[in-house]
Amino acid sequence: MTPTADLRTRLRKLLDEVIPNPGTESDTRFLDVDLDELLTDARNVFGAASAGWTMKAGMIARELGTLQSHSVGQEEYQIVNMQTAQRTALEMADRYDAMAKSAGGSGSLAVSVERPEVI
Repeated sequence: MTPTADLRTRLRKLLDEVIPNPGTESDTRFLDVDLDELLTDARNVFGAASAGWTMKAGMIARELGTLQSHSVGQEEYQIVNMQTAQRTALEMADRYDAMAKSAGGSGSLAVSVERPEVI
């Protein structure tokens, strides 16, 4: 698929990667070049979103690490469980994969027919 500005914007929404205001693309997990790569490799925007959410699952592991809670004196900080966050990202990838398959795409279809044996 050929990346366009509109497709990049739509893919950012599907990936829940909003550019903060004020901010730039470098304030998100995906640069425009990353989105273009996802779009180029996919049959449709949902396929790109599925691949993006799979990548996000890996990013979550790196970002969250293994620390789940931390306390300093009276203050206690709790971090989202990494496994729960990864599971959610992979569930999103599965959803968009299903949407990509049901939406079809600009791919081709090959059909093969075999003659039945006649007695």
